[in-house]
Amino acid sequence: RYENTEGVPSFTDAIDWSFMFFITKPFFYFLMLLQGWVGYFGIAILVLTVVVKTLFFPLQYNMYKSMSKMRLIQPEMKSIQERFAADPQRMRAEQAKLFQREKVNPVAGCLPLIPTMFVFWALCHVLNVTIEMRHTPFIGWIRDMSAADPTTIFNLFGLIPWEPRSVPLIGGLLGIGVWPTLYGITMVGLQGLSAPPADPMQKAIMKWIPLLFTVLFAGFAAGLVIYYVWSNIISIIQQYIIMRRTGVETEFDKWMKKRFGGAKKPA
Repeated sequence: RYENTEGVPSFTDAIDWSFMFFITKPFFYFLMLLQGWVGYFGIAILVLTVVVKTLFFPLQYNMYKSMSKMRLIQPEMKSIQERFAADPQRMRAEQAKLFQREKVNPVAGCLPLIPTMFVFWALCHVLNVTIEMRHTPFIGWIRDMSAADPTTIFNLFGLIPWEPRSVPLIGGLLGIGVWPTLYGITMVGLQGLSAPPADPMQKAIMKWIPLLFTVLFAGFAAGLVIYYVWSNIISIIQQYIIMRRTGVETEFDKWMKKRFGGAKKPA
């Protein structure tokens, strides 16, 4: 209104649209359009995430397919590393032969990440700068999506009359709410579907990544954490379906076999 009726030039650009303004601006206007349709800002975030994930599914399909093939040849990779541990040059040559024989391109699983990372970073930035999220409630206990999740696991999500965030120095670390916890769980799910690193040290470090991000996301705006949780859930569903189609047995399949027995093999 200031720009159109009051004659303030380029007032819209007073907002920090970042260097990717050509993506963040359309995302913002589309988000506002979705809010007008569904009536709730939180639901509009979920719908926008589904739309973006659907548009990028062809790229992610190739990425997940490559990751599935890498997981299938993981036993052979480990065998090569053990046999030629003393000869790194021979090891790399044998790995290259394996990739060529199985028609696996390790880079194919990384390249699709580049455009998707830019797009989802842009969407994250939009949620960071939009004032429309301020004091906007979501389903359940979230009364302000621009503030951190008010619950925390250290008082059993409000069952114990104690505020962990009031503890000096470490109060911020203790404020891990429901949504940050769900984000950590979805990260564990994504890791379970990905091929584990061959290096034991990297594998040990990767196990701590979900916990690290759970603590980090505890202070983030609830709307931003909800977006990331929903994005991870969609990624888990997409990746699981693709891995089943390519004949890869996931950790979930192994757990089902161990828990119930007689589970069907991947189609």
